[in-house]
Amino acid sequence: MTERFGGYQNEIYLQGLGGTFPPCSTDATKLEESAREILEPGPFWYVAGSAGSGATARANREAFDRWRLVPRMLTGATERDLSTTVLGTPVPAPVLLAPVGVQSIVHEGAEPAAARAAASVGLPYVMSTASSTSIEDVAEASGEGPRWFQLYWPTDNDVCASILARAKAAGFTTLVVTLDTWTLAWRPNDLDHAYLPFIKGVGLGVPLSDPVFRGLLEKTPEEDPPTAILRWISMITGTDSTWDRLPFLREHWDGPIVLKGIQHPDDARRAVDAGMDGIVVSNHGGRQVDGAVASLDALPEIVAAVGDRLEILFDSGIRTGADIAKALALGAKAVLVGRPWVYGLAHAGEDGVRHVLRSLLADLDLTMGLSGHRRLADLTPGSLTRS
Repeated sequence: MTERFGGYQNEIYLQGLGGTFPPCSTDATKLEESAREILEPGPFWYVAGSAGSGATARANREAFDRWRLVPRMLTGATERDLSTTVLGTPVPAPVLLAPVGVQSIVHEGAEPAAARAAASVGLPYVMSTASSTSIEDVAEASGEGPRWFQLYWPTDNDVCASILARAKAAGFTTLVVTLDTWTLAWRPNDLDHAYLPFIKGVGLGVPLSDPVFRGLLEKTPEEDPPTAILRWISMITGTDSTWDRLPFLREHWDGPIVLKGIQHPDDARRAVDAGMDGIVVSNHGGRQVDGAVASLDALPEIVAAVGDRLEILFDSGIRTGADIAKALALGAKAVLVGRPWVYGLAHAGEDGVRHVLRSLLADLDLTMGLSGHRRLADLTPGSLTRS
């Protein structure tokens, strides 16, 4: 039997007797508001903002409200087991930290702080190619914790191969390839503040520490930062890849490969045909296509199409334990959570991330028990009703 995550609430109450309170709210739906009070407008909106009018981000949350858990009684749910294995990675609960770049804009502890927090609770940390720090630094911070690597796909094959080799050597076990962000969407909040951290060299910890990328430059990034920055930006944006490039990734990565950004059953089928091991049903938290389908609305049809042939993960809109339970009931093997723990990082660094993760796990644990579910396998479409 795995750890009783729900016990975190007792810990909070007991610490309160001594005057110690959580570093930020236990309600992840309130963290955006409080983070806005402590972050400058540029960094805040880079995290909180969405594409266009924000319709897709709103749709993600509204989709969860259309599904309702139907609690069952007298099921003996005193003890719960949330443990599972996701693409060969044993996890104490079906939750991963979604890849989020440029974390140094919200807290000086940046990616290493988040990686340490993830490792402390046993959850996989998915490192972004847009990390503020190097692959090796994040791996060191993660220690024995499970870690996956997310790839923004460079057009230069030699640079891509070098980055993948470094990630593999640093103990990253699963490759997550983001497909939906080959160029930036129209993001009014960022545009209104003319805020893009990459053009200032923030979020380039991976390429600027890569020997192959550095070898392409006449002068080092330290000697000529603008040229290095522009060279990387041109390599990472503006070119949409095609399905026939996927064999290159398989050639250079011998672990599981996951495609992130799948929203259509036909794309999910093509992922199967291409020999991929998993997909993430995701619309990038509403950051890329305004007016797009909510991720949760896309999930059931994709599960019906390919759920028996590869592992399906989910992200976009997760805020509560109930959200996680609903996504699992609709067929996801695990979920990725992004913005909430980034807000935790902004509030209190590593401690803030850990608090948000423990709160989410406690919420999931208690929600499962009180709705009559002892194991993850108990969560099925029959656990829900459509409102």
